[in-house]
Amino acid sequence: MDASTTFSILLGIGLAASVGFRIFVPLFALSIASYYQVIPLNENWEWISGMPALITLGIATFVEIVAYLIPWLDNLLDTIAVPLAALAGTAVMLSTAADLEPLITWSLAIIAGGGTATAIKASTSTTRLASTATTGGVANPIVSTVETGSSVLMAILAFVAPVVAIFVVVIILLLMFKVFKWFKPKKQTKITDG
Repeated sequence: MDASTTFSILLGIGLAASVGFRIFVPLFALSIASYYQVIPLNENWEWISGMPALITLGIATFVEIVAYLIPWLDNLLDTIAVPLAALAGTAVMLSTAADLEPLITWSLAIIAGGGTATAIKASTSTTRLASTATTGGVANPIVSTVETGSSVLMAILAFVAPVVAIFVVVIILLLMFKVFKWFKPKKQTKITDG
């Protein structure tokens, strides 16, 4: 596997992680990067480098960021965001995959792209639900701002330092696993009379 193929895989996984925090931020970043010819895209995805896609994704990114700052709307968005994250994570992986056989490309896109995005989005949705339950939604804009910042950071890392982005993805997934394990109900042991 050559360096450009490795870069395209790492870029796709990093952008998929970014999708887990915000769906349109990495798509907008991908559009900007391809518009300025920073990265080559899969030939079926060259449309994303056009000005109409750039403007549309820019508007969608802005609307998504603002919508997540409204406490009741953010929980509503989370109900549709998990399946959308799976699709968008798969899509960004497909768009960046270069010089791979279709079977490998689709496998990576579904498992690494869609799986990473879905795992992170499910975690952020759970965090927001906990924030709503414990603070009545007052802390949700703070949670949303952190998520947006994380999405932007992951998108930038994916382009600038994809190896670092992968390490960050692994750390995020490990932290999520530990947090879910911590909140998992403990098995109760049966006490028997001797």
